[in-house]
Amino acid sequence: MDTIYALASARGKAGVAVLRLSGPSAFAAGEALAGSLPPPRQSALRTLRDADGQVLDQALVLTFAPGHSFTGEATVELHVHGSQAAVSAVLHCLSAMPGLRLAEAGEFTRRSLENGRLDLAQVEGLADLIDAETEAQRRQAIRVLSGSVGARAEIWRAKLIRAAALLEATIDFADEDVPIDVSPEVLSLIDAILGDLRAEADGAIIAERIREGFEVAIVGLPNAGKSTLLNALAGREAAITSEYAGTTRDVIEVRMDLGGLPVTILDTAGLRSTEDVVEGIGITRAIARAREADLRVFLADEAGLPTELAPWADDLVVQGKADLIPTGDLRVSGKTGEGINDLVSRITSILEQRTTAARTITRERHRLAVLRSIGAMESARTEVCNGPDRAELAAEDLRTAIRALDSLVGRVDVEHILGEIFASFCIGK
Repeated sequence: MDTIYALASARGKAGVAVLRLSGPSAFAAGEALAGSLPPPRQSALRTLRDADGQVLDQALVLTFAPGHSFTGEATVELHVHGSQAAVSAVLHCLSAMPGLRLAEAGEFTRRSLENGRLDLAQVEGLADLIDAETEAQRRQAIRVLSGSVGARAEIWRAKLIRAAALLEATIDFADEDVPIDVSPEVLSLIDAILGDLRAEADGAIIAERIREGFEVAIVGLPNAGKSTLLNALAGREAAITSEYAGTTRDVIEVRMDLGGLPVTILDTAGLRSTEDVVEGIGITRAIARAREADLRVFLADEAGLPTELAPWADDLVVQGKADLIPTGDLRVSGKTGEGINDLVSRITSILEQRTTAARTITRERHRLAVLRSIGAMESARTEVCNGPDRAELAAEDLRTAIRALDSLVGRVDVEHILGEIFASFCIGK
């Protein structure tokens, strides 16, 4: 396997830049640059020199022995001064060394997967942690990176193996009198796992929302103050406001952090009957996006609420233009800021309540694997209930369920998605 190298910290001027080398020639390359290397898992200050002996920089050098690094390979880290010139000089020197090449996107993490340092779910957790923008995203990513998905999958897998083993024992002794009926224990194991997996499948939808962000749509009649409210929430002029009705023709999106949750606020076109073709397209889009949103804020004015869309459970009905219409339990004014904090608190509270349904799995890939396992286990349960002569079919269904769970952590059937996952990583990670 090649020895790879890359800048592991962000590009641009900084106090310190980290360059990482991994592979069989990492120590030799480090010695060529720094002379003697510190013992594994220790650091030392060294002067880096090129092949002609010219000083490149002073660096803090760390080494990791095979089996004790992020990738599982011999690894050297060079913490150099973070100027672009210093980084470029060291990278140029590394590029001239035989057996070394620049790492591809995500290649360090891929080697960690291939060497058993991380499972596939942990790789995805690492990607989510790198992309995390809010506290909720960080906490969820850390949980997955710590191995929670793999730990849960291993528990389910062990129980399914036990159930399959019980069934296969009855197959092995089909011609003999087996005094113990294994079906009660098998059904008990299946039912316990099915309960867990169904809860996981339901919770994955919310976990995906934490990863990708919730959507909250502001809905109302034209000139109800939706764009003014959006600007007040965003703290900037994100949408055009006007005294003329129908100003907003397309959906305007503003990304926000509400109580640690990623939330996109949608300003939609005012809902009304219109002969204007362009405005009509905007209204159609507004209704579609509002229906797809996780939560809708209906902004009422003196004319009331639109008839084209009705509030759902948990949706908020807010009295707008509170500076002009001082009525209603929940009222806001985008101009004066009255009620904005209360509205934000209500939105945050509703979305936080929904996040309590999130469990261990966090991605659509995870959910589909769990659903495949559920389907196979339901089939196995049916076969067990049909009698001992169906034990072989039930055992095969359980093996199918086990393979589906194995795909969660990358044991089987994931080669086709690896390229897509690692393409999301930067070079150096």
